[in-house]
Amino acid sequence: MMVKTLPSQKLYTRMRLWEFPDQYIVEPTDGSSGSCLAVSRLNGSMNLVDEVPRFTTPRVPKIQTVFGVIGMLKLLAGSYLLVITERESVGTYLGYPIFKVLALKVFPCDHSLDNSPEEQKRMETEFSNLLKVAEKTTGLYFSYDVNITLSLQRLNELGDESKLLPLWRQAEPRFLWNNYMLEVFIDNKLDPYMLPVIQGSFQSFQSAIGLDIIDVSLIARRCTRRTGTRLWRRGADSDGYVANFVESEQIIQLKGFIASFVQIRGSMPFLWEQIVDLTYKPKFDILRPEEAPRVAERHFLDLRKKYGNVLAVDLVNTHGGEGRLTEQFATSVQNILNDDVRYLHFDFHHICGHVHFERLSILYEQIEDFLIKNRYYLLNEKGEKVSAQVGIVRTNCVDCLDRTNVTQSMIGRKMLEFQLQRLGVFDAEETISAHPNIDDCFKILWANHGDDISIQYSGTPALKGDFVRFGKRTVQGILKDGWNALMRYYLNNFVDGTKQDSIDLLQGHYIVSVSRDMAPTMPKKGIEAFASLPLALALITTGFVFTMVSLMRARSDLSQLLFSIWWGGMSIAIAIFVRANGRIFCNRPRLHKPPR
Repeated sequence: MMVKTLPSQKLYTRMRLWEFPDQYIVEPTDGSSGSCLAVSRLNGSMNLVDEVPRFTTPRVPKIQTVFGVIGMLKLLAGSYLLVITERESVGTYLGYPIFKVLALKVFPCDHSLDNSPEEQKRMETEFSNLLKVAEKTTGLYFSYDVNITLSLQRLNELGDESKLLPLWRQAEPRFLWNNYMLEVFIDNKLDPYMLPVIQGSFQSFQSAIGLDIIDVSLIARRCTRRTGTRLWRRGADSDGYVANFVESEQIIQLKGFIASFVQIRGSMPFLWEQIVDLTYKPKFDILRPEEAPRVAERHFLDLRKKYGNVLAVDLVNTHGGEGRLTEQFATSVQNILNDDVRYLHFDFHHICGHVHFERLSILYEQIEDFLIKNRYYLLNEKGEKVSAQVGIVRTNCVDCLDRTNVTQSMIGRKMLEFQLQRLGVFDAEETISAHPNIDDCFKILWANHGDDISIQYSGTPALKGDFVRFGKRTVQGILKDGWNALMRYYLNNFVDGTKQDSIDLLQGHYIVSVSRDMAPTMPKKGIEAFASLPLALALITTGFVFTMVSLMRARSDLSQLLFSIWWGGMSIAIAIFVRANGRIFCNRPRLHKPPR
């Protein structure tokens, strides 16, 4: 087994937060003998104190147990302390407990706002409302003992001195979700309070293979460089960082051996976007195509430095708007393709359709040589490196969600079979499907993994999840996909604008200042004063239901046919009106400052 090393200074695992009129006191209660953290409610300034101060007023301060400090965010006039108020143990990573954040809470340090101008108060209220959205952030994970921002291979490649550093100093900045919010704590040298947090997923299971027990974990790490929501964050920025970039690591522990295999996903690495306009599928716009080769080169150069050889698997359609994207992708990477960087297009929908996902075996035949050549990371019973992973498969579709997850689960399954064969547990031709207990758990592992990533990017579980979960398409799964597709439409058009603002605020992608304020809020006039999305959707849904009911009865009643035509016409008219007045209904971002 790998030798366990702990950071030189342990993090506090349980604290008590006292709310005094003038300050917050965070008191360690996990048996540590460390100092308490005092945070001013006037301006957010911090200092360490030896003990909780005595009460100076008859009013007893509020007390709340917290399990970690996320960080501090400074807005216009006030600062805001973010802490973890609920957690759940979800498994172990290399023997250390992993926790999921169940609840966040924001504690304002904004008393100085009382003396601020009214306009500044209004703006501060707008910004602080975004923090209420931030409290609902999903998919946050942490460990008090081990650095989960790094894959097993990169963790073991750290020098002995680096392993003794505080966890936040070991962390990979790309995957450190609270990187920006920790800056104030870094400045104040508050290492025991600085808890590294990732956003992504953590799934695991144990199962028996004969007399042996196999432990399988799957961890996703979302990159913060171009983070955001579906439709609102697409493509790459000028530095080559792409939207929805996720590193997925599959780890097995068996008979004293530990094996790790890493895959990545990410949006197509050039500048493109979809402007939210209330259409079901907004058109794709490729921006500054002349810059595409440079952006793609920067993206793949970064991947080469971090992961080694790269095989980019593009699952996008060859026709329609998607066809324009995949054509641009292929053209952009043409001059950088070599033995180290390969590009492979596989038209997922054309070859697999919507039900024949077993045809992914055609793709596997094309990438098998790359997988075998670039291997996986393997440690023996003594913790010694047996082999290293020297290349990465980068998978994308348009959203890097549904087609991507089906494909990555297939690759993960093949690599697990390779590993079990190498360890002598499986025969040369033996597969996971011959072991129903492992097979079922593995499917659920990847299905939950895909759902978590999809919820964070699109707001709904992944589509095509029934194939990943059950190994086949089902009627229930197809119907569920239809519902989730409608929910994505609603969320992407009417909710994600505000959510995107909240994400940008937390990640420091906007500099909040008085001189760079928000667009003024104009009073609503005319139809804008009463129009609302719920009303429009209710009318359209009602019209659709009455249309279907009337059509079912129209065989024996001509009046029912006329009735259905009337309701259908009304539904179409309302839908056209909503489409034409998208600016009224659509929830667009309210922050108009350019990213840093």
